[in-house]
Amino acid sequence: MLENQTILITGGTGSFGKTFVPMTLEKYNPKKIIIFSRDEMKQWDMSMKFKEDPRVKFVIGDIRDKERLSRALDGVDYVVHAAATKIVPTAEYNPFECVKTNINGAMNLIDACIDSGVKRVVALSTDKASNPINLYGATKLASDKLFVAGNSNDQEHNTTFSVVRYGNVMGSRGSVIPFFMSIRDKGILPITDPRMTRFMITLEEGVKLVWHAFEDMLGGEIYVKKIPSMNILDIAKAVSPSAEFKTIGIRPGEKLHEQMIGFEDAPNTFEYEEHFKILPSIHNWSKDPLRIKNGTQVAPDFIYSSESNKEWMTLEDLNAWIEENKSKIGVI
Repeated sequence: MLENQTILITGGTGSFGKTFVPMTLEKYNPKKIIIFSRDEMKQWDMSMKFKEDPRVKFVIGDIRDKERLSRALDGVDYVVHAAATKIVPTAEYNPFECVKTNINGAMNLIDACIDSGVKRVVALSTDKASNPINLYGATKLASDKLFVAGNSNDQEHNTTFSVVRYGNVMGSRGSVIPFFMSIRDKGILPITDPRMTRFMITLEEGVKLVWHAFEDMLGGEIYVKKIPSMNILDIAKAVSPSAEFKTIGIRPGEKLHEQMIGFEDAPNTFEYEEHFKILPSIHNWSKDPLRIKNGTQVAPDFIYSSESNKEWMTLEDLNAWIEENKSKIGVI
């Protein structure tokens, strides 16, 4: 589907973009991938890795600027929306900035994609959008709703929108594994709460889920990857088996457990071999056989949460992953 197509990724210099670009170039050989982001130094650093590949282009811009978005989307076939203000405490203390990027920016992108005739758009979401307790999660829930509703625009258009939702990305910058690795020599690791659990997904799995969404989507679906959970203490033990642990408490707006599907969404959620799909309640799309395909409806009280997950990652599994990926942990 993406072969010989032009793809734009917002926030493309982030962790997801740095993995999506090389994987997509290799698998699909697109005509062009445009990296749209506002940090010129991140673009410069990333451009050095692709300076020999004429398929990769870089455009400075901000999703808050609709005119700039419209210019960048000229001739674009597919869009991955990865730009966001996403650090939970940052959003709590800078709420207006979070809203401007995550909500206003989403509206700008939806309008600009429709006006530019983009074929398909996949927006990246987060576990925090399910039953949100912090501002970041609330803005991403609003964003998800906007992208779902973008398919029911009153005017006729051929742009379709869907969402991909996943949790903690293993080894990404600012995440818990590189943080623990950076301070393990001190012999003490800070633990927010020993009961805390997190979903574990690799960036490569996230990219493949976006690819699947592009192939499968008819518009309005929220795709949720099936992934394992881990307890925060086990993550710490894998990084530093001999360290002592100090409980410091949960940060403002932080959840004890991650949830990606709440029971309120269960009536519209369908299960597949490797993922779940939440279908829109609007327009009766949750009963559309073309969207359901071979899915099985989940139980009425179904919840997909990290503490009650059926699949768990072991210490041995995480140790093996860390050993295999240690050169890029905290870098991407």
